[in-house]
Amino acid sequence: MTQTLKQLRRAAEARLREAGVDTPDLDTRLLIEHALTLTREDFFLRADTPIPDADAARVMALVERRAAHEPVGRILGHREFWTIDLALNPDTLEPRPDTETVVETVLKAVPDPAAPLRLLDLGTGTGCILLALLAELPQSSGVGVDLSPNAVAAAADNAARNGLAGRARFQAGNWGEGLAERFDVVVSNPPYIPSADIATLAPEVREHDPRRALDGGADGLDAYRAIAAQLPGLLEPGGLAALEVGQGQAGDVAGLLQAAGLEVRGVFRDLGGVERCVLARKAP
Repeated sequence: MTQTLKQLRRAAEARLREAGVDTPDLDTRLLIEHALTLTREDFFLRADTPIPDADAARVMALVERRAAHEPVGRILGHREFWTIDLALNPDTLEPRPDTETVVETVLKAVPDPAAPLRLLDLGTGTGCILLALLAELPQSSGVGVDLSPNAVAAAADNAARNGLAGRARFQAGNWGEGLAERFDVVVSNPPYIPSADIATLAPEVREHDPRRALDGGADGLDAYRAIAAQLPGLLEPGGLAALEVGQGQAGDVAGLLQAAGLEVRGVFRDLGGVERCVLARKAP
C-alpha cells in the first residue's frame, strides 16, 4: 500500500533510531529532501502526500546507508559549513562544526576585516576554513594547500560553487614547503588523532574520512611539529596563525609554537567547551 510522506518519515526515523544513529529526525529529513527533491517547506507541508513506491524505495535505500553509519554528508555528497555549502570527495575530511571555532577565532583577531589580507590554509581539504574566511573578508585572498590532488580539485570546485574562485587558489603540496609568499593569516586543521586511537573512532569517521586527514602520528602532534617549524617563514611580521587542536592538545601545541618563536595569544573553546583552537602571532 502506498505510504504518505508522514508514514515514510516515521518508518525512516524508526530504522535510524534502531541503528543507534544520534539524530534520526534530522538525518531522515535531509535524506528525504535529497531523494525526493523537496524543499524544507515541502517536507513539512506535504506530510499527507502519497509517495510512489519507487520513490519510497529510493528513500529507504539511503536510510539503510545511514543505518550502516555512512555519514549524511557522504550520502548527499555535500555538507554545510559556516555560511557556505561544500562538496565532498573521498580524499576530503568532512567539515564539522568544531572547525568553525578556527573561523570565529580569526575573525575576532583580525584588526580590520576590510583590509586586503593574504590567507594560507594548510591541509585545506574541502577548502572549508579558507572559503569561510574569504566569505567574511571581502577584500582578502588566499591559498589552500593539500597533499592530495583530489582534495585540491574539490576545494577549487567549492570555491567556484560559492562564488569565491577569483580570490582563492589551491595547489598540491606538503604543508608550506616551497611557498615563497608571506601571509597575514595562516590557518590549519591538521591530522591530530594519535595513530593507536584511530580504531576507537566512531564508524562515521573511522570508515569514511581519509586516514591521512586523521592520523597525527604516535602522539598526534606530528603535523604541528612540521607546521610550527614553517610558520616563522610563512607569516608576515605581526601575522596570525590559528590551528585546530584535538582534546587535551592545546598546551602541547602552544608549546611548539612558542618554541618556534611565536607569541601564543590564546586558546579558544568550541561549543562543547573543548579547547579547540590555538592562536599565535609572529612578532611585528
